[in-house]
Parts: sequence; C-alpha cells; structure tokens
Amino acid sequence: TFVITQVNMDIKRVGLIASVALNALLLIGVCSISMGNGKVASGVAISRSGSMVNSAVRGVSALSGKKISAEQGRAILSHSPKANLLVKTGAITNKLVKSGMSIPEIAQQVTCQQIGGAACQEWYGPDRALWLGPFSEGSVPSYLTGEFPGDYGWDTQGLSADPNTFAAYRETEVIHARWAMLGTLGCVTPELLAKYSGVPIAEPVWFKAGSQIFAEGGLDYLGNPSLVHAQSILAILACQVILMGGAEAYRVNGGPAGEGLDAINPGGAFDPLGLADDPDTFAELKVKEIKNGRLAMFSMLGFYVQAISTGKGPVENWAEHIADPSGVNGLTLATATKFTP
Repeated sequence: TFVITQVNMDIKRVGLIASVALNALLLIGVCSISMGNGKVASGVAISRSGSMVNSAVRGVSALSGKKISAEQGRAILSHSPKANLLVKTGAITNKLVKSGMSIPEIAQQVTCQQIGGAACQEWYGPDRALWLGPFSEGSVPSYLTGEFPGDYGWDTQGLSADPNTFAAYRETEVIHARWAMLGTLGCVTPELLAKYSGVPIAEPVWFKAGSQIFAEGGLDYLGNPSLVHAQSILAILACQVILMGGAEAYRVNGGPAGEGLDAINPGGAFDPLGLADDPDTFAELKVKEIKNGRLAMFSMLGFYVQAISTGKGPVENWAEHIADPSGVNGLTLATATKFTP
C-alpha cells in the first residue's frame, strides 16, 4: 500500500511539474507576443493580417497543443532566471482554466491589458462601444469581434463576412480616409488664406483652382510662383502618376526602407516621430485616425454637393450660413444648382 501511495504521489508530482512548465511556456508565449520589444512597427506585436490580440491568441493556441514531459518541464524551469515567478503564473493559469476560462481567453485578456488597458476595453473587444448603443444586442455579426479600430459592429449587408473581402475593405477605407483628410485641408486652406489673411491667390475655390493651369500665366501654388509654377497639365499628370503610383507600389510591395511591412501601418521609416513606438498610444491613434478619416470622407461629399448647389467654396458657404442661419442652409438651397464650370 505504501509503495502504491508513493507511486501515486510521484505521478501527481510529475504531472504537476509538467502542467506548471506547460502553463509557464504558454504565459511566456503570451508575454513575448504581446510585449515584443515595445515597437509595434517591428511587425512582431502586430502582424500584417491581424492585431495584437489575435496574434497572441493564435500563438498561444499553437503552443497549447504541445505536450512536454516532466524532464522537459524541469529543464525549462531550471534555465529560467525567474523560475519562481513562472511557477506562480503557471499555478494561476491552472486556476483560471479550472474556473472555466480557455487558454485563448486568458491570452486575450493578458494581451489586451498589455496593449491598451482602458483604451483596449473602450475601443476594442467585446466591451467596446457599438453602433446602436444599449440596443445593439443581437445586431452585431459574429465576425465583427472588435479586433480592428473603428469596429462598432455595424454591417447590416454582410459586406465583410468574407475575411479576405473584409481585409481589402479595411485597407481601402484607411487609405481613402487619409486622402480625404488631406483633401479637406487642401480645399479649405487656400480659401481661408485668401479670405481672412489677404494672400493673393488667383482662384482659391478648390473646384475652380485647377482651371488656372490653362490660364496664360499658369498656376501658382498658394499664389507664390516660387513654390510651384505649373504651366503644363501633362507634366502635372506625369508627376502624379510617378510619385503617387510609386508611393502606392512601395506601400504594398515594400522597398529599400523595409520589406514585409504592414500595408496599412508600415512604421519604421514611415514613422519618423515614433508615434507607434508605444503600443497603447498606437492602438488609440488608430481609432482616432479612422474616426477623423470617416468624418473627412463625409466632409468631402458635402464639399461636392455644396459646389454643385451653390457654386461656392466651403468657407464661403460657412460664412454665409453663419451670417444668416435661417436664410442660408441646406433646406433653402436643397434644389438650387448654381455651379458654373
């Protein structure tokens, strides 16, 4: 009886060592994937095809299928400078698993804390804000998990049900959002300078400015011939194709500044200010970018409609509305068409 009891104790001890070592290995995987070297742009913490959270979950899921012996477990612990900490984390992980949490769920929670804390919970994951607020129950598709920035759970037409299509739409949205933010700034700046700063710009209204290229003196950028003095539409077209096409090809395929970069957030040489160095800040900045970008895309649509309806620029429309809100607004000008090409 004593021998049988001793054998059972040895089996339990071996099992405990193997379990602790395996859980320690899983926690190492979580921490290494979620923290990396602190630089998201390196591509370790956030891969091209997913976010930090999903990267950690995938990595830990791969580790969880591995089986190790007691000897391997002792070897892992003996070579670790923080063996006691690993034993404690392994024991905690065992308790969480016994309480009903899966290894991927543990990985998700740990990684979420690493990449953003409150920001992660507010803008990412299942507890994020949703498009119908408290009435969103049952309206969020299963494939919208809060993994990406700007995901409010709205896809009533199922446009993003296919993962490949979803990835393509997400990339397209971000690129268009960035162009829209630049476009809105470019539309209002010349008009503001001409109207309120007295800068001599021949044609400050955005949809009429391009016609200056056909004028006798050509087009002067911001009214200054020393900046850009454009006189040939063909030269402008060639420059745009070369510069914009080259930049887009570089973004998609990589180049001298880095290979295998994230097509949406390449980092590295494309982040000289180091805005993405801190994962928490980076996660929040991506949310701000897509929210401001969506607003800018709606603004550009408004600029188009205003140009057709009033024949004036956005600054002039705004000034007239402020001067007479009840007489000059979208309702009074809804059917007017005063655009003169």
